[in-house]
Amino acid sequence: MAKLYSKHPNKEQISMNPKKETIDFLLNYSKALRIVKYDKMKFEALLN
Repeated sequence: MAKLYSKHPNKEQISMNPKKETIDFLLNYSKALRIVKYDKMKFEALLN
C-alpha cells in the first residue's frame, strides 16, 4: 500500500538541525575539492 506523504507532522517532531558528522563531512569535502580552470574548461580534482 502506498505511503501517504501529505500528512504534516507536528512541528515538535521536525528536527531541522544537521548532525555534526554531516557538517564535518561537507567541510572536509570542500577543503579537498580543487577546481582548475584552463581556457574554457573546468577540471575538478578531489585531493584525498
